[in-house]
Amino acid sequence: MRQVNVHEAKTHLSRLLGEVEGGEEIVIARAGKPVARLVPDNGERREPRKPGSMKGKIKILPGFDEYDEQIARDFGMLDIEE
Repeated sequence: MRQVNVHEAKTHLSRLLGEVEGGEEIVIARAGKPVARLVPDNGERREPRKPGSMKGKIKILPGFDEYDEQIARDFGMLDIEE
């Protein structure tokens, strides 16, 4: 696995893609820290999600969406009372 910096990746993207098509993995780094990988596409595709597929599997309990003053205070939505 080879590592290149962002500038080199931008400058030589077509060449890097050719190497990836040949099976090589390439790491793109910013200031020496890896941030992304170019890897060959394995051709695997997921099935599209089906609306309603979780119907009956999720239960929302009563009070789920009721206002909770302590949570609002914890998230800074209210001033903290002393």
